[in-house]
Amino acid sequence: MFEGLIRRVGLLGASAALFAACAGAGSPTTAPATTAATAAPATAAPTTAPASTAAGLTLTVASNATLGSYVTGANGMSLYVFEKDAGTTSACVDACATNWPPLTVAALTDVTAGTGVTGTLATITRADGSLQVTLAGHPLYYFKGDAAAGDINGQGLNDVWYLAGVDGSSVGEADEMATPAASKGCSGPTCY
Repeated sequence: MFEGLIRRVGLLGASAALFAACAGAGSPTTAPATTAATAAPATAAPTTAPASTAAGLTLTVASNATLGSYVTGANGMSLYVFEKDAGTTSACVDACATNWPPLTVAALTDVTAGTGVTGTLATITRADGSLQVTLAGHPLYYFKGDAAAGDINGQGLNDVWYLAGVDGSSVGEADEMATPAASKGCSGPTCY
């Protein structure tokens, strides 16, 4: 008796699903049942990494016991300078810019120097046409390998990446970190 009842309920459920599928097929206003499931990732929480473009951003100062003061951007993330940059041209493009996202803005007025940041802020035009923020003439970058405020995993990598000092200089360039870049597990395009 229960077996027959279970079979009838199963058939009713299958019939209802078939009816719903057929009814929805001809109606352009009916969304498929999977729409909500596929839309969820689009509204997922952002990662801790900052967006490269900032509006209304105030650069702030953080401090490291070994290195001293350095500049931070969005969400307190460390900012770096690249020793291979020359003049008003960024040498970090393509894969490099993926690993070292440039700090870009729509206009110079979108970024200000907070208390303790002494270098002059300006912008340069990157090869892709975006405006990259500079501090005392040095283009600023985040590092993909930093996950939270206070991380300085890009410091000293390949002897070309250094934290941005409050005046725009390279922090700790002469007296490299105790852990050399080679031992940080960084190789290839991630480090350049």
